[in-house]
Amino acid sequence: MKRNFVLHRALAIAKKEVMHIMRDPFTLGLAVVVPLIMVLFFGFAIDFDFRGIKVAVYDQDNSRLSRELVRSFSASEYFKTFAGASAGAPAKEIEEGKATISMVINSGFEREIFSSRNSQAQIIVDGTDNQKTGVVAAYLGGIQRAFSSKLSGSPASDPIKITARFIYNPELNTKWFIVPGLIVIVTGLLSILLTALTVAREWENGSMEMLLSTPVTPFEIVLGKILPYVGLGLTGIVFVYIVARLAFSVPFRGSYLALGAACFLFITTSLAQGLLISVITRQQQKAMQASMVVGLLPPLLLSGFIFPIESMPLFFRYLTMVLPPRWFTAIIRTLFLKGTPFEGLVIPFIALALMAVIFIAAASKRFKRDLEP
Repeated sequence: MKRNFVLHRALAIAKKEVMHIMRDPFTLGLAVVVPLIMVLFFGFAIDFDFRGIKVAVYDQDNSRLSRELVRSFSASEYFKTFAGASAGAPAKEIEEGKATISMVINSGFEREIFSSRNSQAQIIVDGTDNQKTGVVAAYLGGIQRAFSSKLSGSPASDPIKITARFIYNPELNTKWFIVPGLIVIVTGLLSILLTALTVAREWENGSMEMLLSTPVTPFEIVLGKILPYVGLGLTGIVFVYIVARLAFSVPFRGSYLALGAACFLFITTSLAQGLLISVITRQQQKAMQASMVVGLLPPLLLSGFIFPIESMPLFFRYLTMVLPPRWFTAIIRTLFLKGTPFEGLVIPFIALALMAVIFIAAASKRFKRDLEP
């Protein structure tokens, strides 16, 4: 017999779920406290600006200018110099992990400068971490330009001068880039876990079978299960937003209405994913494993949180389109840093809305199979 959707039945399930949440401190902590802790912890821990880079110095000239060059490094917060001890093997400190850079200043360094000849200092850099190496190379270029300008008494005169002006994040503050992305990763993972674990627990203790025996439709169950957690997830987002603004001074330049709509769609999509996982697995252990596989690595690596999507191979660029965190990352970073109007975010919003509908429909269809005799 076909049953029609009745709103009050869905609300009754939602009310029962709210009572369950209020009696379960684990669920409240997972939705509100854990996101705060994770954003604070990883917000301070993740930093793409490398500081205190150890430099082993081999000054074979020991002149005023060679010492001035060394001071140019030590005066920067990015470098920490010390005298190299492996004479004849300047790369040994790097090999032993005592330094990231070895700098060799040959004898005659100052004399060659005063005789209007090019003088060279050799820089040996540990290339095992290419991301760090690229940043260090940029730092070295800045040190070189500053030292050359100091020697000549004026900025270097190039035929073409390019001046870069960074907008939206003028100081290139890593926290402004990282924290909005962390909100996406943490919120998405915990939202999937919320419904995956709690509903899987109902399968294990038999209460879900009791619910299925009542005259309810699959969509009523899905809606009743999701609605309370949407409110809980949005509450967690509010607290995380406050932490981002106060603890990390991340600006917000967009529309709060657009932010609320994006959070609602993303949380709904993630909760529906978790619900689908719980229906398929029906066991908390399997549900947790599946949630970690779905909610952690793909969003972390393929959402644009760390690695730019534009630099990925074509296949992976298309693959990211089926990941909700990819679209939410684009929205939330744009709203925090750029303040782009809603018209400029239509495509990410449409993508999130479609995914929410697809996951809710998939979970409802799976429930329908359980309702049928």
